Amino acid sequence: MKYLRAMLKAGTGRIVNNASVDGLRGYPLPTRAAYSAAKHGVIGLTKSAAREYVSKGIRINAVCPGWVETAPVKNWIKRAPDIGEKILLQEPIGRLGTPEEIAEAVLWLCSDKASFVVGSTLVVDGGYLA
Repeated sequence: MKYLRAMLKAGTGRIVNNASVDGLRGYPLPTRAAYSAAKHGVIGLTKSAAREYVSKGIRINAVCPGWVETAPVKNWIKRAPDIGEKILLQEPIGRLGTPEEIAEAVLWLCSDKASFVVGSTLVVDGGYLA
């Protein structure tokens, strides 16, 4: 909240929320409905807050990554190689994303090149939802 107050005082700011492709659909694995519901909530918050704060100079968007090669994902695949194979079969690009690729999308959303992007969910998923 203190950052939002600082942005309001400055009359400018950028917020990029971290959602997920599973905030745009249901999570396909058992017992993960709460994860999907939480990410749907992030997207709803993004859209509502974007409408509320854009007139105050603050642009709010969300990034929706697909499968990304993070430590938790790598450990999960190591524990269950069959899951890793299923994940890769769902990725038209044939690989997991990298944290750097997600960071580049966030940096773009924060840049002036995205000055007309407000309340959007940028899907960065290697074609997963295509």
